[in-house]
Amino acid sequence: MDPGTWAQDVLRCRLCETAGPPMYCDICHIHLCKACVGEHLSDQSKEHKMLPFEKRGSTTKCLKHSSKICELYCKQCVVPICVLCVSSKKHNAHDVVDFADGFGSHKHDFQKDLEDFLFPKYQMIASNIAVQKSEVKKNSRKLTIAIDKHGEDLYKEITTIVQELKSDLDEMDSIHLAVLNKQEDEITCTISEIRQSIADLKKLLDSNDVSLVSAYKSRNAEFRRLPPKLTVSLPNFIPQKIKIKKLYQQFGSLSACSITTKKHGYTMDTSEFGSSPIKPLLDEPRIISTIQTQNQYLDGVTCHSDEEIWTCGNGKMMRLYNLQGELVKSVQTKSWNSPRDIAVTRNGDLLYTDYTDRTVNLVKNTQNQTVIRLQGWSPRSVCSTSSDDLLVLMDRNDDEQTKVVRYSGSTEKQSIQYDKKGRPLYSAPELRKQIKYIRENRNLDICVADYGARAVVVVNQAGKLRFTYTGPPSYTKGSFIPEGITTDSQGQILTSDFNNHSIHILDQDGEFLGYIDNCHLQGPSGLYVDTRDNLYVAESDTNKVKKIQYMM
Repeated sequence: MDPGTWAQDVLRCRLCETAGPPMYCDICHIHLCKACVGEHLSDQSKEHKMLPFEKRGSTTKCLKHSSKICELYCKQCVVPICVLCVSSKKHNAHDVVDFADGFGSHKHDFQKDLEDFLFPKYQMIASNIAVQKSEVKKNSRKLTIAIDKHGEDLYKEITTIVQELKSDLDEMDSIHLAVLNKQEDEITCTISEIRQSIADLKKLLDSNDVSLVSAYKSRNAEFRRLPPKLTVSLPNFIPQKIKIKKLYQQFGSLSACSITTKKHGYTMDTSEFGSSPIKPLLDEPRIISTIQTQNQYLDGVTCHSDEEIWTCGNGKMMRLYNLQGELVKSVQTKSWNSPRDIAVTRNGDLLYTDYTDRTVNLVKNTQNQTVIRLQGWSPRSVCSTSSDDLLVLMDRNDDEQTKVVRYSGSTEKQSIQYDKKGRPLYSAPELRKQIKYIRENRNLDICVADYGARAVVVVNQAGKLRFTYTGPPSYTKGSFIPEGITTDSQGQILTSDFNNHSIHILDQDGEFLGYIDNCHLQGPSGLYVDTRDNLYVAESDTNKVKKIQYMM
């Protein structure tokens, strides 16, 4: 029979073409009748696995020993293994069971987790979201009514003031006109112009257009050139400049709206779900690899990919290394100045700040271009956000102020400098010596390691202060001096403590979780976490980058 026509026919034994063969070789992937099984097994050039047709596809070849069939299952590693794997160091002392039992149990656990625990949990979360959405709408309607009423009250007060001023003006006009009417023939033209000015002023009084009020030019000086026989002093209206910010303060304000991502907001008992999605911290972090760089006073590191890293230090060159420590390429700054910080965009292009030249620059392919040029400020640190904006931490050139500015391309979108009481969020530059680094967390918080303030300062996306971290409550080491800062997939914040040669790990709400102080760090400065949650630490004392595993 032509094999090309089998798909249109009933299943047949590959050897004798008997219809409806009940057996199947899971290695050779052929159908066999019972009579032909022995003949097929007689081919000893390779292994065979005969199964009832209904159980076909349940045999797995070993990925490490391709000639062997996985007849066992490692419960610790949750993988099928062969007999040769059992004797390897990796599975030594692990709980190994029969493949069918282990695999069946694994599938049963998946089904139980999904049906009995995960699905109801997500239904509960969805229900909670619906309730919150309803509360948002209800609260919005309530506040809208309150704002409208307050606006009407304020409008009534303004209307009263306007009417009183108009009444006073009318009274003055009647007095002046009684005198001016005696010489009406001589000054009719002048009176007409005065009335027109008064009409214009009345229009301005009813207008909230700041530009119209600001553009108004008084002609009173011209009107004061009166005939010598009369001395009439005309009234003048001096409008106060409308200060929008103060008006907002006097009118009232909305309390800040915040959306917090609480890591453990929804919990699941360990009896309900076997493995937690949260990656726990290792009790003993370990060094995976060390890269010796050619940079001097190494202080910057960022990942081009999970296989390559960019580095910078004191000098004009920025260098790209692979994880074997081989130099892939070098890029020189446009001005030949040392870059103050480096970052990588979502497209994989290199960013760097030039503090002396007051620029933020982008290296795309072989092109080195300036994307932001500042006046009166110098960029210290930069990071690319999840929305592809740029966050630039900058110092004013008089060494008195520091702020964070958000850019879309080269357009400024947001400036963050003061807390709600008008106090500076960040320390003064002090002759440009104070090191600061900036990174965005996964919850969109903006995290700054402020060397001068001896603190990590975290604000939310709107620029409102969330917390300041100055070290754990019972801190027995030397002074906490943060330099580098980074975040990971769990929303955890990692900052390098230069003075104590360690890394502090915080949760996204500023709670201290632990140290990395067992990896013989020497002058840890710049930090970066890759997509696999491996930490890269730039050591300024050794000019090395250490790749560290700190989570399971």
